[in-house]
Amino acid sequence: MSVQVGLPKLGIIAGGGALPGLLVAACKSSGRDHFVLGLTGFADAERLAADTWLNVGEVGKAFAALNGAAVKEVVMAGTVRRPAIAELKGDFKGAAFLARVAGRALGDDGLLSAVIAEIEREGFTVVGADSILSNLLAPAGVLGRHRPDADAARDIAQGFEVARIIGTMDIGQAAVVQQGIVLGVEAAEGTDALLARCAALAIDGPGGVLVKAKKPQQERRADLPTVGVATVHNAKAAGLRGIAVEAGHTLMIGLPDIIAVADAAGLFVVGVAPGASGA
Repeated sequence: MSVQVGLPKLGIIAGGGALPGLLVAACKSSGRDHFVLGLTGFADAERLAADTWLNVGEVGKAFAALNGAAVKEVVMAGTVRRPAIAELKGDFKGAAFLARVAGRALGDDGLLSAVIAEIEREGFTVVGADSILSNLLAPAGVLGRHRPDADAARDIAQGFEVARIIGTMDIGQAAVVQQGIVLGVEAAEGTDALLARCAALAIDGPGGVLVKAKKPQQERRADLPTVGVATVHNAKAAGLRGIAVEAGHTLMIGLPDIIAVADAAGLFVVGVAPGASGA
């Protein structure tokens, strides 16, 4: 990979999962200067060598650290469970931010949009992880040995329809459909918990399908739908027979491993292009 000459220093606000580490690796391999701000309780302290650590509510400390490191662009990456207000250990700027959004009915996307606006108000440019790791975006087509049959294709189409509805309402990004029955939709619990819940709801016959899609109005610079090897394992444990994702709008963390695990488990993985039949 060629050195990214002239790109501004990147600040990585790191939550949980593998994505922050992949961004760090991409910066190192390309020679891009970067600064890692790890979120305590979310980012993996054993695997991520963060330059500084802070709590979610320490907004002023975060901006001071980013400015002190001469960061110009910021990327938000990794999972962060939405904390209750009582859990926040904020500073003055954090309290001021909460005061501005208090009383507004904000779903996850609405809150993330407010966070991005706050970061940009401080003079930083927020970029999406997919602008740096475009190779992680799901391609269109069947991504392994196994293909969905006609029944699974109908479940996929219904799953995308349900995902659009809950996405428009800023509820979640995923749905599980089996034989035309919606077993569950994703909300605050996340995809892994959705799959665990649906395992107990499965009916006899061919297994269901997990569908993941970007919310129609989603701020794509944060919280794009994400699938990893654990998703495949959990889908298998839930008795599903496949996973369908919105191509070009879903991050596939370790696609070769995802395909290998899915092939071994007998699951299909398919990327469906936006606007195509079923998406």
